[in-house]
This record gives sequence, C-alpha cells and structure tokens, in this order.
Amino acid sequence: MPQKQHQLIDTTNADDHLRDTQNGSYIYPVVPSDFTSWIKEQRAWRDTAVLYDQSHHMDNLFLTGPDAIRLISDTAINSTKVFPVNRAKQYVPTTAAGHVIGDGILFHEEEERYVYVGRAPAANWLMYHAETGGYRDLEVEIDRRSPSRPYGQAVQRRYFRFQIQGPAAWDVIERLNGGPLEQLKFFSMATMSVGGEQVRTLRHGMAGAPGLELWGPYEHHGRVRDLILEAGADSGLLPVGSRAYPSNTLESGWIPSPLPAIYTGEAERGYREWLGADSYEATGTLAGSFVSQDIADYYLTPWELGYGSFVKFDHDFIGRDALEAIDPATQRRKVTLAWNGEDLARVWGSLLDVDGPQYKYFDLPLANYGSANYDSVIDADGTVVGFSMFTGYSANERRGLSLATVAPDVPEGAELRVVWGEPDGGSRKATVEPHVQTEVRAVVSPAPYSTVARTTYHGGWRTGYREGEAR
Repeated sequence: MPQKQHQLIDTTNADDHLRDTQNGSYIYPVVPSDFTSWIKEQRAWRDTAVLYDQSHHMDNLFLTGPDAIRLISDTAINSTKVFPVNRAKQYVPTTAAGHVIGDGILFHEEEERYVYVGRAPAANWLMYHAETGGYRDLEVEIDRRSPSRPYGQAVQRRYFRFQIQGPAAWDVIERLNGGPLEQLKFFSMATMSVGGEQVRTLRHGMAGAPGLELWGPYEHHGRVRDLILEAGADSGLLPVGSRAYPSNTLESGWIPSPLPAIYTGEAERGYREWLGADSYEATGTLAGSFVSQDIADYYLTPWELGYGSFVKFDHDFIGRDALEAIDPATQRRKVTLAWNGEDLARVWGSLLDVDGPQYKYFDLPLANYGSANYDSVIDADGTVVGFSMFTGYSANERRGLSLATVAPDVPEGAELRVVWGEPDGGSRKATVEPHVQTEVRAVVSPAPYSTVARTTYHGGWRTGYREGEAR
C-alpha cells in the first residue's frame, strides 16, 4: 500500500520537507525549450503573433453528470448561477479557513459536462470531494499532465490545446479558418475549421487584440500545429518554447503557484490522508528567502492573490464562513515589483567576480527555482511587508519583474527591497547552489505591469484571460 502524504507531513515539519526536496525544477514538459530565441518569442507576443502549445503542462479533469455543477458550486468561491454551455469560468477553491488551494479554468463543453484545465492542486481538490461528498450522479475522469521528463516515452493526451495570440493573431486565425470568423465575447466558446476539421475554440486576447484557444483530439496535434504555423508564416507568427512560455505571466499578472493551503487544519485532514506520497502537494518544492517553521504563514486568501472580486456569497461553499469574516481592506494586494537594474546587474555580475560574494543565480527569462516561490519583501526598516512570488525578465519591458502581494498600506510607486536568495548559504534543494543573500530594490507597480495588458484584459488568469469574464 503506498505511503500517504499525511504520514510525511504529520511526522516532519512541512516547511523543511518541501524546502529540501530533491525533485529538481518544475518543468513545462514535451515542448522544446526554444524554437528561436526566447527574446524573439517574448517580443512576438507583443509585436506580431505567437503559437503557445499548452497540450502538456496542465491536468484535464472531466466532470460529467447532473451533480457536476453542484460539486463546482460547493467548492468555488465564485458564483456559478450564470454558467451556460459554451462558456468558460475561472475556478478558485479555498479551504475551510478561507485560504486558496489553487485555480484553473472550467470549460462548460456540453450540458452536464465540464472540463477543468489547470495545475494539479485544484484538480485534486475536486477529485477528493467528488469521491467523498455524496455526489451520486457524477462521473470523474482525470487526464494528468504529460510527464516532466518523458525520456522517449510515448506521450498521449485527450486533447491538443493551442493558443494563437498577439496583434496579428486574428489575421492568422481567419486565414486558418479559410474566411472571416465572428469575434465572440471573451470566455465564449465556439468552433472553427482547421484543415477541413471542426475544432473547439475559446475567445480571449492579449496585446490589445483578440486571440483564440483551440482544442480537439490529441491525435490531430501535429497536423493542426503545422497548419497554424503555415497560416501564420506571413504574419511573423512564432511558436513559443517552454523556456519563454511561463514568463508571459510576468506581463499579464497571474501568480501561477501559491502553496496549496492544505498542510494544516483538522478540516483538511481527510484530504491529506487521501493524497498520495507522489502527489503534487507532497513532492513540490518551496523556495525563497522567506522561511517560517509554521507552514500556515505561506497560506494566502483570495484578496492577496487578486481574486477578491471573485468572492460571491450567493451560494454555500467551503470556506464561506471564514471569508465572510474577513475585512478585504486588511488584506495584502497583488502588485508587480519592477526590479532595480543596477542591483539586478550586480546579481548577474557576481558570476564573474572571483573574489566577491556569489548570489543566487537569476535565470533567464524565468528565475523561479521552486514550485512555490516566496521571497521576503521588506521596507526601509527591514520589516517583511509581503512576498515576491514569481520572478523573471521581460524583454518587452526591458526589466526584471516579479509578481508579489504586499501590505495594503504600501502605495504604488514605493521603493521596497526583495531579499534574493535563501538564508544560511541556501537549502539542500536540488535547484539551489551555495550562495549568499542580497537585497534588490524594487518599485511597487500595477499588476498587470504592461500598459497594454492593463487596458485590454485586466490581469486575467493565463495569457489574455480577463478576470471580469472569468467570475
């Protein structure tokens, strides 16, 4: 019988376990690292058009039956009262204490059929409650993300999933369709023709222009991809590799991987016992300069992640009582931190300074070195006023950026400092080399940071999703 996660976290400190794991970095699987240059690929989503291959790095969870919507409503902070077929909605669940577990997108594909697409924590939460919550008229099927290191294994998914984005995206889409295509409302679903085959579509956009997500049977993956590239050749469309792809959220403002808030709490004990020792929650890595022996210090409420507007008390759901007791004005808020160029150059320069300190390597374009990243953000007095949680570099903005959550009284434009690197020479994680900590100045800025993103899709979930359309 496989060891269950609760045996791991009840006999060891959860922070120590997650901080010293030897599992290596979080990988976006199967898709090549680069097709051209990551800088060209970043600039293409702002200047021309890009093709994102999202077929491999997310779970698909299929919920079918009359009880599917009841399960969703019982576990989501956002309302499901208006959720017709051919619409999509962001899904955000919380624990009984009101802390976020994860998030993803729900696609209402057919009557009584929904598909959750996203990272494992929210999928696992749905699966557990589907099994234990008395939902009799419900079928559940999980299609896990492709293996991080397939090493020649045959990869098979239920769906291919592509995004076409950028200012020239709609020209590419209509060329691919063989004629004009109606621009539906954001988060609306329809179909289009690709090579004579009908594929499903989701309408959204970025860089001030509409775009689409396309999906269909995985066996058509290669043919559809080739047809998209052919249709986009004259428009400067570039395929985006797995190196540049996750950095798009630095501009669009979504914090992808807060620590799932499930490691404590008696209400969640059954869930911990249900999870396996090979689950995302048991094998993930916790990284960064913020270190606490109380794992609950890493938990975040919806307001701290920018999901406060999603919270609707028009239905009963797990965590409702706790969230109703919270004054939103007291909560940290999501921001972008614009890193000081001289300080960041000093971090990079330490690689070449044989006599000086070695700082934690800041990789390009994404500098995260854990599944969940928590760097202390401090004020002039050295007081921790927030967490820097997703860090990298944008060639479009020519800046180091990080997505963060900071105290409500910290104004936009304030200069704070990010503590970069882990204490005491670094943890024993496989992704950490010996180093010393340093402080990097950073200016509190809007999220999304990009002016284009702020005025067109208002900080949505994945590239181009609009929060207002995801509630």
